[in-house]
Formats: sequence, structure tokens, C-alpha cells
Amino acid sequence: MNKLRFALLALGMSMTTLPAKADDYSVIATDNIEWGLLNPLRGKASPRAADLWGDRTKGMATGMLVTFNKGFSSPPHTHNITYRGVVIEGLMHNDDPSAEKVWLPTGSFWTQSAGENHVTAANGESNLIYLEIDSGPYLVLPSEKAFDNGERSINIDERNLVWLSAKDVRWLKKGALHIAYLWGQPHLANGSFVKLPAGFKGTIKSGNELKAVLVRGKATHQWNSAKTKTVLSPSSFFSSKIQGEHNINAETEIVLYINSNGRFTVE
Repeated sequence: MNKLRFALLALGMSMTTLPAKADDYSVIATDNIEWGLLNPLRGKASPRAADLWGDRTKGMATGMLVTFNKGFSSPPHTHNITYRGVVIEGLMHNDDPSAEKVWLPTGSFWTQSAGENHVTAANGESNLIYLEIDSGPYLVLPSEKAFDNGERSINIDERNLVWLSAKDVRWLKKGALHIAYLWGQPHLANGSFVKLPAGFKGTIKSGNELKAVLVRGKATHQWNSAKTKTVLSPSSFFSSKIQGEHNINAETEIVLYINSNGRFTVE
């Protein structure tokens, strides 16, 4: 590594200016998402799903989108793994089969504990969520296979989020930015909502693995000094595995869900 560093310095380059490999970062615009069935055994009754990263059918962490028709209501069921959910569009309910319906709007967050019996329902004209697992595969199991793994599920309506500003969090460099922590610890694996105002032109910098899904709003994305700019709309995705800058130009106020393996800065 030192020999490489010296060679780069001799050429007037730094480690961070090395050309990025194809898998060092990715950007997926909404129009380029490839859809399939979440539960093929249910056929046309199954919600549609699309993996943004990972593979939900294999033993790995995965982030996926799932769409539901208005009026969808699942039978009581459980899962082999815990998942996290973010509402991107519509109204979603996820709770015990006997629970009264509480509809979570866009920007809400919930977790579903492995083994817990529950139902999922949708009540918007169109309904779209981002679903994330730390290990796979993602399986839908009958209620008879429910178990208690010691975790407890949560539902957080977007109106109950606690937003912190640049006055509270030193790695938000501009005063109009806000962050709401959802899980994990900032210096380790963590998930959060980041809110950027309309007209924001800045960067999200990270030396850690970072994944982001646009929950609300419209913006453009550019990786480092690459010439390509991608229009981001709700459900668009970008990620990076190396140190770099995600340049964001927000046309409207935007909300991002960010999964990071450590701290990142917004400036």
C-alpha cells in the first residue's frame, strides 16, 4: 500500500482520486428498477418486489422495494428474520392480527421482529415501501411457525420522529439540515432519515459503506467528479463502498433513508 501511495504522489495523484471500479458505487433511478413477485407462491395475489442491493432469496443482507395494491391485507403470518420498513408512498399498517388499524404515512418507519405473528395491510391509492434485512433469505411463514426471539416490533409515525439539526449534530455542516436516528449507533452500523431543504447543493461524504433511498422529493445525484448526473425521485437508490462524495442538488425538500456502517458528513 505504501509503494502504491508513493507512486501516486509521484504522479501528482492521491488515494482518493483512484478511478472507481464498477462495484465501488451504484445509482439506480426509479425508471430502471426491475420488479418481480415478493411471494411467488401467491401468484397474482403477491405484492411486487425489487432488490436494490443484495438478494432476498440468499443468505445475505438485502434492501428491497415492495408495492401493494389499495386494500391489500395479508393473512396472519410470520418471518424467519427481522426486517425494517420505510413507507415511501401510501398508507401502511403492520401489527398483531387483532390490533386496530393504524395507518403509517410516507416517511414513517417500523420494524417487524422475527417470529412474531402479524398482518400487513395497505390503504393508499398506491403503496410503496423499502424493506431491509441484515441476513437472509427473506421467507414468509405460516402463523403456526411463530416464535418469540426476544425482540419487540415498533411503529413510528413520521409525525413522531425526533429531528436533530446542525446545532445538535456536528457532522451536519449546514444549518437547514436535519437528521432523525432510527436504529444502531452513529459510529457503527446505523440507520437514519436525513432531510435536506429545497435548493440544497452539497455533498454526503463517507469513508464507510453507505446506502441511501430517496423517500420524498426530487433531486439529482453525481458521484465524485463523474460527468453522469442521475435524477432521483422516490424509491431511487445510491450507494458506495469506498471513500467518496455523493453530490446532491435538491429541487424540492428531500428525505433520504441512509444505512451506513459508520459516520458520514453532510455539507
